[in-house]
Amino acid sequence: MSKSIKVTAVLMLMMLFAASCTKPDVPNNDGNDNGQNDSIVEDSIVFDGHDYVDLGLPSGTLWANCNVGASSPEEFGDYFAWGETTPKNLYDWKSYKYSAFVDGRYVLTKYCTNSYYGLDGLVDSLIVLDPMDDAAVANWGEHWRMPTGEEWSELYQNTTLTWTTQNDVDGILLTSWNGNSIFLPNTGFYLDDSLICTSLGVYWSSSLQTSSQISAWSFHYDLDECHVCGTYERSRGQVVRAVWAAR
Repeated sequence: MSKSIKVTAVLMLMMLFAASCTKPDVPNNDGNDNGQNDSIVEDSIVFDGHDYVDLGLPSGTLWANCNVGASSPEEFGDYFAWGETTPKNLYDWKSYKYSAFVDGRYVLTKYCTNSYYGLDGLVDSLIVLDPMDDAAVANWGEHWRMPTGEEWSELYQNTTLTWTTQNDVDGILLTSWNGNSIFLPNTGFYLDDSLICTSLGVYWSSSLQTSSQISAWSFHYDLDECHVCGTYERSRGQVVRAVWAAR
């Protein structure tokens, strides 16, 4: 596994994850129209001190209008390794909470479905973050959580994506059939102690990538393409956009 944690392996993974993610040409509103055409600020609703937006998604999932650690939609917010709840200065396997260096390679101490990657053959079959390891829960409270990979997919498939600049910050606007929108700034990610690739957005989900134990599902986009189901190594620092968990 020591080879797989190299930067080159990370970049190779970015090329593989688009196949399972498709998007219809037009968001499906099932003929519904609630007449809402207000802006994100006017349509957002405050809960536990944080705003969420109702995008009229089939599941009813309500998305926060800014990232965890941010106070406005344009702010990047805090960066977290997957399964960690506080930002830090270095994002690598040595500092990762759920890894251990044994016999010349890093192995996992939690969230593992393959004994080869687990410490002493650990298999805990956990594929979604526990609340104690969820950055949204830890920082915003129990009524918020990180979205799953499926919820990111639903968001993308039921909104129209527009590249835009909002208050001098580049990013994308995801607009629903009901006229409501959320803005996602281009955040890049942390590798070791460096913030890189700030022309793209990479947002964690709470879902483990079971075919690659060292990775988790993310929402990724850049100027060339958008992937709902990107897989990135868990030790990297990425931002979190929360969903309301109380519905």
